[in-house]
Amino acid sequence: MAELLWSLQDSQLVARFQRRCGLFPAPDEGPGEPCAGPAEGAARAPGLGHLPAAKGRGAGEPASGLRRVAVPQAYVQKYIVKNYFYYYLFRFSAALGQEVFYITFLPFTHWNIDPYLSRRLTIIWVYPFVLGLMTAVAFSTLVSLSRLYTGMHTVLDVLGGILITAILIVLTYPAWTLIDRLDSASPLFPVCVLVVPFFLCYNYPVSDYYSPTRADTTTIMAAGAGVTIGFWINHFFQLVSKPTESLPVIQNIPPLTSDLLVLGLTKFTVGIVLILLVRQLVQNLSLQVLYSWFKVVTRNKEARQRLEIEVPYKFVTYTSVGICATTFVPMLHRFLGLL
Repeated sequence: MAELLWSLQDSQLVARFQRRCGLFPAPDEGPGEPCAGPAEGAARAPGLGHLPAAKGRGAGEPASGLRRVAVPQAYVQKYIVKNYFYYYLFRFSAALGQEVFYITFLPFTHWNIDPYLSRRLTIIWVYPFVLGLMTAVAFSTLVSLSRLYTGMHTVLDVLGGILITAILIVLTYPAWTLIDRLDSASPLFPVCVLVVPFFLCYNYPVSDYYSPTRADTTTIMAAGAGVTIGFWINHFFQLVSKPTESLPVIQNIPPLTSDLLVLGLTKFTVGIVLILLVRQLVQNLSLQVLYSWFKVVTRNKEARQRLEIEVPYKFVTYTSVGICATTFVPMLHRFLGLL
């Protein structure tokens, strides 16, 4: 078993997958073929730099950039792209796991399609179960393969994530309906939604070098907490009524017209502008407070990577973004006559 686990951590498995998908490490001083950084920036993790050739097993072959050691920032691994179908497919898939997707897709669903559907997508990701499970499997598969393509994770990382997800689904599925109704049943629900994710983010596993995964995890969990609190506020103040139909998005989509398209784009633009303003304002304010509290020089960019600064400012920022997207943006839409 130990031998199997060790082999699944071998970076050459990832390198072979990259080559099968038409991504090859470029020579140090190669001519002419179009080259890209690690999947055009997908592996340019802040603080990690670009990673050197792996050693140990398969050391004679070009590396995939997965060796888990800190290296000088000056090293840049270039790649030759020979299959642009996979290149753009996995770039798109990688974006599905990044902030730009969560800050656009789910708010667009909430503002232009159906708030209740957005709520179910955020909290449970399934409705009905079979359709949701198929969507989640397709989504997760694309993101997982993109992690291998961009050299961000080993095969063991991906398989471990799949196994943990499967276990959580089996254990929690019987309680999903209960969890979905807790926001209307308990006034203490917002407190739990804030405390539990923050505690988990603050106790994120520590590695020997800085990794952006803690920041990414905090961003996603904080945004989810903010959205959940926003839904709780909507229910408490009766800002959004629960639909009577089981799946309103399928039955109530109106025919697409030019007026409806313009209205949808207007609502989306107004919402995104407000979200970006709130994100920038809360981020700057929270950083100023934390820098002052911990006596850190404001210009010290690396200070943002410290646990006691990164997790609180990310959590506060994206919790505010989630609340803004689900509560204040619809209120602004209503004020402007867009609803």
